[in-house]
Amino acid sequence: MQRIDLNADLGEGIGDDAAMLGLVSSANIACGGHASDPSLMLASLQLAKARGVQIGAHPGYADPANFGRVVVPMEPAVIRAMVAAQIGALQGVARLCGAKVAYVKAHGALANLAADQRPVADAIAETAASAGLGLLAISGTELQAAGEAAGITTTAEIFADRAYLATGRLVPRSHPQAMIHDPKAALTRLISYLDTGLMPVIDGEPIALQAQSICIHGDSPEAVQMARVIRAGLAERGISVASFV
Repeated sequence: MQRIDLNADLGEGIGDDAAMLGLVSSANIACGGHASDPSLMLASLQLAKARGVQIGAHPGYADPANFGRVVVPMEPAVIRAMVAAQIGALQGVARLCGAKVAYVKAHGALANLAADQRPVADAIAETAASAGLGLLAISGTELQAAGEAAGITTTAEIFADRAYLATGRLVPRSHPQAMIHDPKAALTRLISYLDTGLMPVIDGEPIALQAQSICIHGDSPEAVQMARVIRAGLAERGISVASFV
């Protein structure tokens, strides 16, 4: 049976985390930058541990007003310190409940910047390595390459609910076609990708991508239904959902 990981960005104080943690195999938990606080981190970690879901740190720009979706100019060394502080915060809270943090996944604008700028990507990957963690990165990006160069377990992901450009990058959220809201449409596209290895884009022919994980954004209104439809659709095709580590 084929298998793939299903991950979601959780612990952000938005959406139904309890329902999502019954459907995904990996949870990217916000760690006080773009969202969350110590109490929410603890609750999210406890629930993920109870559900047997793999846990990752989800650091982002410390800009909750913009939910970490606007680039905050800073040097790579400052990014390294910011990411380290957020990873450390989640690891510290995790110790309170005996949970284990396994990997790092950058959030929002930080992840998108690291997709194209190698110094930023290296800052994130090297920080993950120093914490003894793996890396979850958007497929085909500089961040994936940086993780591999750092010698850490690096897993590539695609997005079930985001549209792609021919460059392999995500369509900016400002674009009307950026998000896929219909769970059935998302599943149809996903199955086509899994069958062919080719991802449809909005500005050209489908592109080749490799991935071992699928992301669903936990803050979207249709997140739970999206996860249910995708998980059921994968099962119908003999594809099991399991964490990548």
